Amino acid sequence: MSVTALQAAKHACEASGWKLTNLQLQKILYIAQMVYAGKNEGKRLISGGDFEAWDYGPVLPSLYHRVSAFGSSPIKNVFHGVEEIDDTEVADFIAKAAKELSSVQPFRLVEYVHDKHSAWHKHYHPGVRGITIPHESVIEENKSRAKAQKAKTANAKA
Repeated sequence: MSVTALQAAKHACEASGWKLTNLQLQKILYIAQMVYAGKNEGKRLISGGDFEAWDYGPVLPSLYHRVSAFGSSPIKNVFHGVEEIDDTEVADFIAKAAKELSSVQPFRLVEYVHDKHSAWHKHYHPGVRGITIPHESVIEENKSRAKAQKAKTANAKA
């Protein structure tokens, strides 16, 4: 079951204690989408549109516009009327991602999604907004990262 961007955002912000900035939230939800797809045969975690390749990484435009007024400050609850997530497994997945990644410095999240093998990197054009990152590319990024991690682990054991 997938959830809307606003449901995912509200739940992630709640799980972090309302400490996430717009930049952090966008990157955390992108990473969660990628990992979820990798663990669930390519299924989307977040429905209702693809991420776009913006200057600071993947962005869900509808969510960006909802929370952009906060700038680099933590997002407050602007999700009134947004339904709670009724799928416990999905809610737990989003909460875990938010809790684990909220302590990562924002510039590190940006570095991660800007990796030269990332879906963002493959679709990004400097200064241009509106370029979709196809979900298939997100799935491929997850596979590529998993393969690289497996190789790294194997080399460490050798």
